[in-house]
Amino acid sequence: MSRKKWTSLDKPPLSEPVLQVVESFGFQQMTPVQTAAIPLLLARKDVSAEAVTGSGKTLAFLVPLLEILQRRHKETPWGPKEIGALIISPTRELARQISEVLAKFLEHEDLDYLNQQLIVGGNSIEEDIATLRKETPCILVCTPGRLEDLFQRKGSDLNLAARVKSLEFLVLDEADRLLDLGFKTSVNNILGYLPRQRRTGLFSATQTTEVTDLIRAGLRNPVLVSVKEKASVNTPARLQNFYKIVEPERKFISLLEFLSSPATRTGKVMVFFPTCACVEYWAEALPPLLPKRTVLGIHGKMKNKRANVVEKFRNEPNAVLLSTDVLARGLDVPEIEWVVQWDPPSTASSFVHRVGRTARQGNEGNALVFLLPSEDAYIHFLKINQKVELNELPEEDEPASYELPVVLKKLHQQQAADKGVYDKGMRAFVSHVRAYSKHECSAILRLKDLDLGKMATAYGLLQLPRMPELKNYSGDGYIAPEFEVDLTKMTYKNAQKEQVRQQKLQTYEETGSWPGQKLHKKQTESWDQTKKAKMDAKSKKELRKAKKQRKKAAEGESGPLKRKKKQQFSQEDLDELASDIRLFKRLKKKKITEEDYEKAMGIEGDD
Repeated sequence: MSRKKWTSLDKPPLSEPVLQVVESFGFQQMTPVQTAAIPLLLARKDVSAEAVTGSGKTLAFLVPLLEILQRRHKETPWGPKEIGALIISPTRELARQISEVLAKFLEHEDLDYLNQQLIVGGNSIEEDIATLRKETPCILVCTPGRLEDLFQRKGSDLNLAARVKSLEFLVLDEADRLLDLGFKTSVNNILGYLPRQRRTGLFSATQTTEVTDLIRAGLRNPVLVSVKEKASVNTPARLQNFYKIVEPERKFISLLEFLSSPATRTGKVMVFFPTCACVEYWAEALPPLLPKRTVLGIHGKMKNKRANVVEKFRNEPNAVLLSTDVLARGLDVPEIEWVVQWDPPSTASSFVHRVGRTARQGNEGNALVFLLPSEDAYIHFLKINQKVELNELPEEDEPASYELPVVLKKLHQQQAADKGVYDKGMRAFVSHVRAYSKHECSAILRLKDLDLGKMATAYGLLQLPRMPELKNYSGDGYIAPEFEVDLTKMTYKNAQKEQVRQQKLQTYEETGSWPGQKLHKKQTESWDQTKKAKMDAKSKKELRKAKKQRKKAAEGESGPLKRKKKQQFSQEDLDELASDIRLFKRLKKKKITEEDYEKAMGIEGDD
């Protein structure tokens, strides 16, 4: 689709204030999604727009939103308790970003009668209600959970449902992500409060069955717009996608070498990890090894701190941001030059959203995913599934080089010096393994193909954790620390955690039992017991089944036949079954060996 100048919208034309602000952003031409969606929305059509990430969807709904509100104001000025537009976004970060762009429009003197309010979680709902009463905004930018809460709020004189009776425009941004995060019920509840005579714009990077259902429920005779910058590619046109095959024990070394290479030793880089625990650990372990870079970490469990982290990332010219998929959608930082993925994401569509954090608004960008030797089939899978072509990362002329023993020693020393880092490393590794086992493309990314010892080496763990996946591990891929480590004497740098540890240590010295040790012992031995418990339950089930059949036979027949059926299981049979159960209990208590048990049960040689 060809691009057009903003001034080419002559039916109807854009107002001068909106044009001035758009041009102040440096946008002389509309992107394809803007060219397609804006005229339709200005013509009072409901629109469902699908466009690749970074294609300019925000302006595609903000421009018509402001034009529609201006027209209504000229006919009937907006009252202090009237809300003319709602913009619903899946995450706080994206909502805040939209609010910041909208604020630049509303700074224009001819638009200052329109005011907005950001409604997201993180602060108390009472504060939001107080601000709504005081500021009486005409536009709300919000997340669905908090907006639904405000609609359902009782015991206050806010009555948000009454304020939206004159609503002109509803925007559902990143609709597929809204549904992925489980907001379907909230969105449907919100739609129930809104007037049907409104314009609705639904914007999404992908069309799913759930999005189609939402279109049917929330839009009236919508015009469907599907825009992609290149027909054969799902990612931005100026994005280069690379892969690098690395050995599992060298994955962290490869990340260090990449971040220290001439191409990336300056500028902004995003690194995606599979879990919150991984981000927590590497945000602690990476900075000492990259002293010249600002390393930041962000994940969904941080809640109130996330806005500050994003702001710091925007302001730091050479920042490295470690993130989970909480920022895989909507984050618009044009200076991001590289997006790195520690692992292939759990879903193929997430790959597209992650790499879309770079090469935005026509800028150039690069993305890299680390793959293990057993994962090379992912390259072909991504090409078929998402139409994404991956090329091997070219070798640097002057590659940065890190020795594995040297880096491992530093990671080991970090953990030995602070038990808090050790704990985070163990949690990160365990969560990584569990996340890997839940991949959408498990036929290619198989947990059984991994050398978990080598993976643990990449995390620099002081020891292998106790977990079912490592129960039968017999490989020699794990590299232990060179120095002796007494885990019982490791201390926390965090004073509060160290105080708790000291209290437990005192209890241990007085009682000889470490607080919580029994629970831990039970958890570690449960794998052994689980199998025996299942066998025990099976034997008991067979006994109950035999009794049930006898009872049924007795109740279903009468006379001599009834007595005959009742004798179907003789006393000898029941005694034999009881003997088998006693025998199994002796095995369970380890009074006999499995060999003796199988011999007594007459099942030896079945293998």
